[in-house]
Amino acid sequence: MDLLSMLTNDPIVMFSFGGLGVVLAICAYYIYYFITHIVNDKK
Repeated sequence: MDLLSMLTNDPIVMFSFGGLGVVLAICAYYIYYFITHIVNDKK
């Protein structure tokens, strides 16, 4: 069984990678959001 063909043709794997991509994108957005608000905080 070829692992690469399984990863590219299995819809469950594709949905899992898509879900992980969405979660990582949301995490990256919140990291950017909080860092920019911490840096631009008025004292």
